[in-house]
Amino acid sequence: MSPTPDPVAPGPGVPDRAREDACPGALRLHTADDGALARVRLPGGLLTSRQVLALAAAAEELGDGHLETTSRGNVQLRGLPEGCGAELGGRLRAAGLLPSDRHERIRNIVASPLAGIDGNGHADVTTWARELDAALCAAEWSTALSGRFLFALDDGRGDVAGLDADVTLIATPADRALLRLGRATTALRVPAVRAVAEALRAAQDFLTLLRETGAQAWRIREADPDGARLTPPGSPAVALPVLSGALPQAGPVAGPDGRHGLSAGLPFGRAGVAQWRLLAEAAADGAGELRVTPWRGAVVPGLTPELARTWTGRLTAAGLGLDPHSPWELAMACTGTPGCAKSLADVRGDAARALAGADPAAGRLLPVHWSGCERRCGHPAGTWVDALATPDGYRVAVRRPDAAPTYQATTTQQMADAVARARRTK
Repeated sequence: MSPTPDPVAPGPGVPDRAREDACPGALRLHTADDGALARVRLPGGLLTSRQVLALAAAAEELGDGHLETTSRGNVQLRGLPEGCGAELGGRLRAAGLLPSDRHERIRNIVASPLAGIDGNGHADVTTWARELDAALCAAEWSTALSGRFLFALDDGRGDVAGLDADVTLIATPADRALLRLGRATTALRVPAVRAVAEALRAAQDFLTLLRETGAQAWRIREADPDGARLTPPGSPAVALPVLSGALPQAGPVAGPDGRHGLSAGLPFGRAGVAQWRLLAEAAADGAGELRVTPWRGAVVPGLTPELARTWTGRLTAAGLGLDPHSPWELAMACTGTPGCAKSLADVRGDAARALAGADPAAGRLLPVHWSGCERRCGHPAGTWVDALATPDGYRVAVRRPDAAPTYQATTTQQMADAVARARRTK
């Protein structure tokens, strides 16, 4: 599929950059109905097994005993008591999860989770992720970026290229890369060795544009939708390639070097500390690394085929998703009640009941996201099924980047069938 997200027109609906950026972070906690929330940025979704254990301990001893993932491959702790920020910050620094207090909310980097694992793609973009993160944290100017600004590093398979990032790098053959700005339909060719530097230049040029024009925008798509004003004069632009958009499937992932990855889904992106500790143990048996995905899952790289089989059984028994045909695959939901006061329903409870009665898929189902209100927090990009709570039940529709959705109003009891039909839409 082509990496074109849902359209958002610039103009009066654009957020007012004059108001303070309220995006939660690891040090600026957000108050929710179930306590404080902390969002820990994980550039590229990368965690060491030791860092997973540190996060699990923090969730158990300070929070509600769970960690949840976000649509940008980050991790959140919920149910935190008031006044725990200093202790949480100290724990995160000790684990290497806060390399810079001043930059922690702008370290928004997604990367292809299977890069360097399955033999597909043109580059192991985890190297780019680490290089980009280090450069952002070393720069003074980057602190002016908002907590919403996003970098996407795609290894060429076309997965994270569709996540509506502000700056997207797509690896191509012959040690080259494409640089896409906002929602531009074209890209610039850059040498792979210069890819991170060019991404940083684009972000810095965006801040310069805001200063020079007085534009009030959080993201490139709001200030320069087609990327024309941020494209250096004389730079030749090329059309974006058609990308497959293939997302990681649950289960073992064979690699060309005899090693396997293991892709596990987390129910609604939320798992208890015991499950996270199992993931840390699996990671220690592999490359010592865990990759949190933007699709509410986690990838363990570097396992032998025998260990991949063993861990498939253990993680399945622990309640994680290892079956690519399960209706739970690519099923997401916002917090809903009782954690969010704006929600009209217990969307996770309703979604769990709908999924429990759904038949296994014969083929790949569309992603689905249950939302408790019109904000649709955490919804996916691209084509997906929107199950929106209303005072009378739900409205269900397939949302596509290039077409207005047609909603079907249902009762809560009818919603499961409506979602199941919509997810099989091609």
